[in-house]
Amino acid sequence: MNDSLEKLRQRLAKFAAMRDWDQFHSPKNLAMALIAEAAELVEHFQWLTEEQSQLLSPEKKQAVSHELADVLIYLIRIADKLDIDLMAAAQSKIEINETRYPVARVKGDARRAEEY
Repeated sequence: MNDSLEKLRQRLAKFAAMRDWDQFHSPKNLAMALIAEAAELVEHFQWLTEEQSQLLSPEKKQAVSHELADVLIYLIRIADKLDIDLMAAAQSKIEINETRYPVARVKGDARRAEEY
């Protein structure tokens, strides 16, 4: 895991431990919290046009940044509880996707892999 992500993981683990929250931080509970935060993120974009979603007001952008942070925090906590290196997992998944979605076949086309 890269250094800054590892430092954040450590800080989050300490934050939870100091509050005796590890008892609540099972992978299942953290996954449920993550999806709730992802839904809160989506609410900020609901009913916006594509253009509006790219031109957020400073206040809306700040609110979105807080929701993104919540999603990241729960993601890191789940990975920590399951001893998953997120950076390695992401690199591996990118390699899989490069094989599943070769540029020559998918460029400019957003279908799922099984639809090609």
